[in-house]
Order: sequence, then C-alpha cells, then structure tokens
Amino acid sequence: MNDRRLLLVHAHPDDETIGTGATMAKYAAEGARVTLVTCTLGEEGEVIPPELAHLAADRDDTLGAHRVGELAAACAALGVADHRFLGGAGRWRDSGMMGAASNHRPNAFWQADLDEAAGELVKVIREVRPQVLVTYDDNGFYGHPDHIQAHRVSWRALELAGDPAFGEGEPWRIAKFYLTAMTRSAVRRAAEAMREADAPFQVAEAEDLPYGCADEDVTTEIDAREHVGAKLEAMRAHATQISVDPPWFALSNGIGQQAFGVEQYILRRGVPGPPGTGAPVEAGGVGEPYDREDDLFAGIG
Repeated sequence: MNDRRLLLVHAHPDDETIGTGATMAKYAAEGARVTLVTCTLGEEGEVIPPELAHLAADRDDTLGAHRVGELAAACAALGVADHRFLGGAGRWRDSGMMGAASNHRPNAFWQADLDEAAGELVKVIREVRPQVLVTYDDNGFYGHPDHIQAHRVSWRALELAGDPAFGEGEPWRIAKFYLTAMTRSAVRRAAEAMREADAPFQVAEAEDLPYGCADEDVTTEIDAREHVGAKLEAMRAHATQISVDPPWFALSNGIGQQAFGVEQYILRRGVPGPPGTGAPVEAGGVGEPYDREDDLFAGIG
C-alpha cells in the first residue's frame, strides 16, 4: 500500500501548476496522497483573454469565484483530489504585487497574523500527516508578498505542528521540507529554445528575470516528463492567467516560459536521500554529476 503523503502550500490558483504541476501529477498517478493548500483566491490576478476581461471589474467577488473553478479543473487534470483553501475559501485575500495598495487591505494575506495563519495550516498537517511539505523559498521564488508569506506560514506551521502544547490534535513532525527552485541555466536554455522555435511570446534574458538559482543550489529534481501533458491541461484550465502554446506558456506580462516536465527543489530541512539518476540537461535537468535526489520521499523509512 502506498502511504506516501505530500503537502504543497501555494499562494494563488495557478501557482501549483506552474511550479509543481508535473510533480503533483506524478505522485498522484503513483498513488501517493497529494494535498494542495492554496492561501488566497487570486483576486488580484491580471485577466488575459479579452472575452473574460469583465471578471476583473469586481475583484472581490467575480474573479476570485471564477478562479476557484479554474483551480478545481486544474486539480482534476493533475489527478489531485484533496484541495483546501487556507482557513477556508476567502479567509485571506490576494495581496497583489509588492508595493501595491492592495497589500494594505486588512484581509490581505500579507497582513495575516503569522501564528493564526500557521495554526490553520497546522490543522491540515495534523489531519493529513504528510511526510513531505513543499512551498517557496523566503523570497517567495520571485518576491511576491503572498509567496513570501506562504513560506513564513509554512515554516512556522512546520514548527508548531510538532509541538504538543500547541492547538488540538496529535502532534506531527514533517520529515522533509522543500523549496521550489529553477536554475538560471534551465531558464537560459529555455530562452534559447524559444528563439530557435520562433515561439509566439516575448523572450527575456535569464539575468533580467526575478528568479533563478545556481545549479549547485538544487538538491532534488523530479523527472515527471511523462506527466507534462497533464501539466499543460492544468495550465489551460487557468485560462484567465495563462496563455498556452506547447511547450511554451506566458502570464499576463507576455514573457514566454517553458512548461518543464523536470521540476527542481531545494531541501531546506530533513535528511537527504541517496542521489538518483537525474534528468539530462536537454530535458531540463541540471545534468552531471548526478548527485541530487530524484524523489521527494528519498530516505524516508
């Protein structure tokens, strides 16, 4: 019996698919319990298709409610049956980009009390009892306030979930805590491939983008190339936010990105497992030497 349990904490609908969709589809297909917690409804998202532009007119209700449906469709495409909104749908609101006026709304996730929000995540952790938790790094991968807050809340919940003096339910200690990652070299190769393919999106230099890490920072890469079709289907479900032209996609800024089937991570806490075989560079991996894990559950007894 497969008793692997994976918990992912993402800020908005669509984040789960862009950064971890292939990983989620892979583990779900293998029979692991995959639980997704989304922290907001994504009310501040930019709407791409002109025919859906009316959804942005009332960000408090219309767009958020629509994105709930998009997220449900994306989870179905990924084979993920267990999805929750942190504290319930609408408990915290999308804060918008850093420096926006929406950051200061009282119900913005950026303004959430850390222990209150972490307490809601602890409830999920103690119910699901995951061995592995995945979220962003302390810069939220690219500096979005809700991504940064998702990291802070997840890290605090990691500590509180194992504390018998906190809250209700049986304490639970998560074995491995991962941060999403993408190497600058992978971003650079994707940009070169887009130019060669004359992809229908803008091409940005890796150095000009607000994300990307060094190859040596990556501890783990999940080769889920056979599930990239599910990832692309989930991207199409997020029609307000993502334009898809396989194997490329773009958000509202029009900058093209590759829908990677190899997804990269950094082990922030926990004992690393033995190195796997790794994915070749041309497939989106970091290449040799293959000294990285190829399984988020590696080394867990």
